[in-house]
Amino acid sequence: MDAIRDAPKPSNKTQVRSFLGLVGFYRKFIPNFAAIASPLSDLTKKGQPNKVGWGPEQDKAFCTLKEKLVSAPILTLPDVSRPFILRTDASETGLGAVLLQEQDGSKLPVAYSSRKLLPRERNYSVMEKECLAMAWGIGKYHAYLFGRDFVLETDHQPLLYLNKAKVANARLMRWALLLQPYRFRVEAIRGVENIGADYLSRA
Repeated sequence: MDAIRDAPKPSNKTQVRSFLGLVGFYRKFIPNFAAIASPLSDLTKKGQPNKVGWGPEQDKAFCTLKEKLVSAPILTLPDVSRPFILRTDASETGLGAVLLQEQDGSKLPVAYSSRKLLPRERNYSVMEKECLAMAWGIGKYHAYLFGRDFVLETDHQPLLYLNKAKVANARLMRWALLLQPYRFRVEAIRGVENIGADYLSRA
């Protein structure tokens, strides 16, 4: 939950849209979502400056929506009798992961995680960053995922790349070995569906 609670205030339109995309994905669980988010959505209107103005109204909306994301019924307790779903993503600056479980036809988050890329990791290729996000996310939630079948959802194809390139790359070989004990299948999702992990990787 700290990954959401500690997310920094947006400073430009792109960051505001990214945050609204995250909370909007769960809007059906947030009463009066449109009214609460209005001070933020107004910042993204055509004609508004790219560097956003931030006042008490925006701050209240931002803090309220963050708190809604980490409160029931948004954040759910893990149920070990149900399968887990892990979504991972990487950006130019960080990694993000969301652990989810399906309940009543909706995928609800159990936990959020994020971290900044180290200076050397920022030099990785896009696909190497995606592979790193996958390996890091699985390791982060080892206690939930080890010894059980789970689904890895990603908007890239890191496993295909990993399998092709690991023989020529010691770094990828280490990640491939790290993942061998886990039982999971990869499901490709569209980028617009990977909102939680995408936002966390950029926050």
